[in-house]
Amino acid sequence: MIQQAKRPSHWTTPEGMKYLGPHDSNEPMDVTVVLRRRSDAAPTPAQWPQTPRLTRIQFAEQHGADPADVESLRGFAHQHGLTETGYDQRRRVLHLRGTPTALEQAFGVSLGTYQMDDCTFVGCGHAPTLPPEAIAVLGLDRRPVASPHFRLPRAQPATSYTPLQLGQLYAFPNGTDGSGQTIGIIELGGGYTSSDLSQYFSSLGISKPPKVVDVSVAGGQNQPGSGDADIEVALDIEVAGALAPGATIAVYFAPNTDQGFYEAISQAAHDTTYKPSVISISWGGPEDSWNGPSRSALETAMQDAAALGVTVISAAGDNGSGDGVSDGQPHVDFPASSPYSLACGGTTLTANGQSITSEVVWNETANNEGATGGGVSIEFPLPSWQQNAKVPAAPSGSTGRGVPDVAGNADPSTGYQILVGGQTQAIGGTSAVAPLWAALIARLNQKLGKPVGDVHAAIYQIGASAFRDITQGDNGTYQAAAGWDACTGWGSPNGQALLDALSRQPSA
Repeated sequence: MIQQAKRPSHWTTPEGMKYLGPHDSNEPMDVTVVLRRRSDAAPTPAQWPQTPRLTRIQFAEQHGADPADVESLRGFAHQHGLTETGYDQRRRVLHLRGTPTALEQAFGVSLGTYQMDDCTFVGCGHAPTLPPEAIAVLGLDRRPVASPHFRLPRAQPATSYTPLQLGQLYAFPNGTDGSGQTIGIIELGGGYTSSDLSQYFSSLGISKPPKVVDVSVAGGQNQPGSGDADIEVALDIEVAGALAPGATIAVYFAPNTDQGFYEAISQAAHDTTYKPSVISISWGGPEDSWNGPSRSALETAMQDAAALGVTVISAAGDNGSGDGVSDGQPHVDFPASSPYSLACGGTTLTANGQSITSEVVWNETANNEGATGGGVSIEFPLPSWQQNAKVPAAPSGSTGRGVPDVAGNADPSTGYQILVGGQTQAIGGTSAVAPLWAALIARLNQKLGKPVGDVHAAIYQIGASAFRDITQGDNGTYQAAAGWDACTGWGSPNGQALLDALSRQPSA
C-alpha cells in the first residue's frame, strides 16, 4: 500500500460556485499528476546578463522527475485501476486516465456537478489526497480559473492608438523587429481567423507579417466564435505581431482550467520545436481564489521557464487594487503575482504626434471602465531584487512581492486599435500591456544576441532611468509615486534606454 500525504489545506470555493449534485457520468477522465522535483531546490533563474546554466537535457537530469517517484506513482495508478496516457520527465508530469469512481477512490474526493455563471463543470469540494511524490493532481476540478484582462470602452473613445504608434511613443529600439525570436502566447479559449490577421497587418503597412502557429494543449483548439475570448486572442496576437513582425508567434490554446493553464505554460517553457524566448499571459484571477496545489503547480512551470532563459510576462488585472473581489480588501492577480512573472500594470496615455504629453495611472472606476491592478502578494514573499523598492506592507502587515513591475497604456479610453471578426475596435486593459512588453523583450533579445531571461533583478538594479516614471494617480488602495509603486511598477517603457542599460550591465 503506497503511503499518502495529507490534503493541502488551501482549497477555495469561489463566490457564486453552486453545487448541482453528484457527477453521474461514467466517462473516463484525464488528469495531470505534477510530480515534485528531483532535487528539493528550485532551479536557478537565468537572470540577465547570465545565460541559462542548463541545457534542456541537463535541466531534466537535475530538476525533472525522479525515476523512482515515477515508478512509485505508476504502482499507485495500477493499484487504483488508472491507465497511463503519457509521461514527460522534464515537465514532471504523469498523465492518467480513469473512470470517475476510480479517480475518486485514488485521490479521496467526491466529484460533483457545479455551476459558475453560465458554465457547468465537474468539480470537487475539497482538496485531493496526494501521494507524497506529487504536488498536484489537475483535472479533477474543472472550474474556470482565469479571466481575460481586457476592457471594452463604454463609448467610442476619442483617442486610440495602433501598436506601431505606441512602439514609437515608447521608443522601441530602431533596427529591431523580433527576428529569430518566438513569442509564446497563452490562450484559455477563443480563436482567430487568418483573414483578420492578414487584413490587420496589411492595414498597418506590414508587408511581411509575423508567422503565427497554433499549438493545441490538453485538447484546446483555435476556435473563433467565442465572443470575449476572441477579442483577447486578437488583441494578444495583433499587438505582439505588429510590434515584433519578424518573430514567430506561437499560440498555445488550452482549456480554462487549472490543468489547461498549467499544461500551456509548462509546454511553452519546454517547447523544443518553437522554443519561445518570451511567454505572454493575459489571463488570471485573484491569487487567493486559487487552490493551493494548482497555484504551486503553475509556479513550478514558471520557475522552469526562468531557469531555461524564458521571460514570462503577465497582465496585472483590470479591477484596481481589489482585483474584482467584493470584500473591500486589496488583492493581487495571479500569475502576475509570481516572482517569476514580469507583471504589467496600466496607464492612461495622451500624445501629440510622436510625443507623450501625459501619462498617469489608469483608473476609470468612476466611469465603470476599470483600473490597473497592483498591490502586495499574500502568497509570495518579498523577492531579494525588490528589497530596496519600498514595497508597502500587505494588508496582513506582512511583507510580500509587490505588483506590478512595469506598465504601459491600458485605459480603454486611450486603447489599442485591433481587428476582430472583421471589425476594427479600440480595446484596453492590462491584457494589451503584456503582449506589448513581450514584443519589446523579443526585440531586446534580438539586439542583445541572447535572451534576457528573468529580467527582474536587472530592471530593479537599473531603476527609473529606463522607464517613464508614472507619478500621478492611484488604483484604489495604492498611490503612484516617484520610483517603483504598486500601481505602475517602474513605469512604462523607454525601449532604447532599457536596451542601452541592459547592454552596459557586465556579464557575470
